[in-house]
Amino acid sequence: MSEALPPVRRIVTGHDDRGHSVFVEDGPAPAVKTIPQRPDYRLTNLWVTRETPVPVDAPDYSREHQGIQPPENGTVIRIIDIPPEPEDPEAHAEMVRSVFASQFPDADKSDAAGKHPGMHRTATVDYALVLQGEIYAVMDDEERLMRAGDVLIQRGTNHAWSNRSGAVCRIAFILIDGRNE
Repeated sequence: MSEALPPVRRIVTGHDDRGHSVFVEDGPAPAVKTIPQRPDYRLTNLWVTRETPVPVDAPDYSREHQGIQPPENGTVIRIIDIPPEPEDPEAHAEMVRSVFASQFPDADKSDAAGKHPGMHRTATVDYALVLQGEIYAVMDDEERLMRAGDVLIQRGTNHAWSNRSGAVCRIAFILIDGRNE
């Protein structure tokens, strides 16, 4: 088994009564989900907005947020720690199906018969930034190895993530609600 990464620290700014900039929060992110079927997997929603443009003093909705997609006209920033995939492909496929059914029912899995059991699509523009480790971005017919510092701009495409290394990969995602035209 790989080694779990430390919790994500979230620092939030705001204004005091005089209008001066201040730090209003500093500590572990409060919206963390783990998956019992997949040790070392951790999804941390850091901030969720419900409209665009967003009022800069709007509250955070990360504790209430469910699913993978951001709210309509909103955004979500999350960090996911993705452990290496199990060596047994059938066990991995069953675990992924279970996770998507329970945690991400809003992900479009209609094209899931692709090359990876985690194939899914969202009507979003996503910025995916690898912070630590490495992971494969899997498309219908291609894949690319991403390492720390690499950024993927994912534009509503069918995709999956495949960690074939021996260590947890930490990746940050900024999802922006979109539309298919």
